[in-house]
Amino acid sequence: MAKMWAGRFSKEVDETVNAFNSSISFDGRMYRQDIRGSIAHATMLSDCGIIPKGDAEQIIAGLKGILADLDSGDLLMDPTAEDIHMFVEAELTKRIGDAGKRLHTARSRNDQVALDIRLYLRDEIAEIRKLLLALLNTLVKLAEQHTETIMPGYTHLQRAQPVTFAHHILAYVWMLLRDDGRLADTAKRMNLCPLGAGALAGTTYPINRKQTAELLGFSGPVQNSLDAVSDRDFCVELANALSLLMTHLSRFSEEIILWCSWEFKFVELDDAYATGSSIMPQKKNPDVTELIRGKTGRVIGDLTTLLTMLKGLPLAYNKDMQEDKEAIFDAIDQAKLCLKTFDPMLATMRVLKENMRAAAAKGFINATDCADYLVKKGLPFRDAYKITGTLVAECISQNLTLETLPLEKYQAACPLFAEDVYEAIALETCLNGRISEGGPSAEAVAQQLRAAKAAIEEIRL
Repeated sequence: MAKMWAGRFSKEVDETVNAFNSSISFDGRMYRQDIRGSIAHATMLSDCGIIPKGDAEQIIAGLKGILADLDSGDLLMDPTAEDIHMFVEAELTKRIGDAGKRLHTARSRNDQVALDIRLYLRDEIAEIRKLLLALLNTLVKLAEQHTETIMPGYTHLQRAQPVTFAHHILAYVWMLLRDDGRLADTAKRMNLCPLGAGALAGTTYPINRKQTAELLGFSGPVQNSLDAVSDRDFCVELANALSLLMTHLSRFSEEIILWCSWEFKFVELDDAYATGSSIMPQKKNPDVTELIRGKTGRVIGDLTTLLTMLKGLPLAYNKDMQEDKEAIFDAIDQAKLCLKTFDPMLATMRVLKENMRAAAAKGFINATDCADYLVKKGLPFRDAYKITGTLVAECISQNLTLETLPLEKYQAACPLFAEDVYEAIALETCLNGRISEGGPSAEAVAQQLRAAKAAIEEIRL
């Protein structure tokens, strides 16, 4: 394909350089956004009297035809084209003749690509938020089913205090709600139109930037033409939001991997979301969660690529910025793939309530409540803490639990202990005694569920 910019050059560009320079293999995915932007640009040029109305009508009809043919597969992208912008313009000129050559009036590829990527990322954020909303609803349903399912809460991966599975799941609900907020904020900040900035210094034509911004659903034009073509902060912001989203999915995945092991056996994945071993017939591997954990590093790498690419660039546009697309596209693709897989995996996962309860019973996770029992009877907390620690050590040496330790052993350690200690250290008592807001008691979890549902209902896509 002949280069649109070839007039300045006396010889053909080397084929290796052509291949090195070309971006259509990855920016071709933005063809819908490129055509949408060109239709808005042609409309504005006509309304401002910059090109004849008849030419604009031909351009718009031609662009709509190209869009339909690309969507249907009747038109294939030319792999030798430099980028999606050049391909569409060349195809348009081939179809409608000289009128097609007027489309690029008052426009540069610099503001054109800045427009396309903003439009594309805006569309993709909407899709990711839909997937995230579906996952949030799945998690809330899972929490509602397990408000009475007692499990150990952990610190340092050691059994610490009793919680419910609902309480544990709701921690991830709040994480993911923050992720949705970051995505929404990113979309809001990127929703400014760079079209009309030209190569870097605007144009001498009497264009109407507010009109193109309005036609394309932006809240207004980017205020500075240099910033319009050189800004990729929105790519970094999105990659950062996706990196944090993936980090949350990875943390959750790590817990599911642990819970699936025979050492925990708290959950069992549906066969459709697990794989086997090529040599060990007994294996059922949580590969989905392991892949999510691995892909998280990949998305974080995409963020690092974008930051490193930008950090040394002078204003305005530099070819280095072509590297923004593969990085942010990959981050988007991986996040969407993980969300699409993670949601149904959780929805079909079997929770082994009895195993969770058994683990909670054997972990001395009621030790704090035993100490609190003495505090409520007048003993200073540090003294109560030491006495309870001594009792735990004795239980371990005799293969007992605090629930099965004889009363005389309690009273030998401290005369304040009475028969009611067993009720005070029962798991249900320990759990529902934690009435502070945000805690694991039935009342607090019910309050959390109501708040989470309200927050989800307020999400506007």
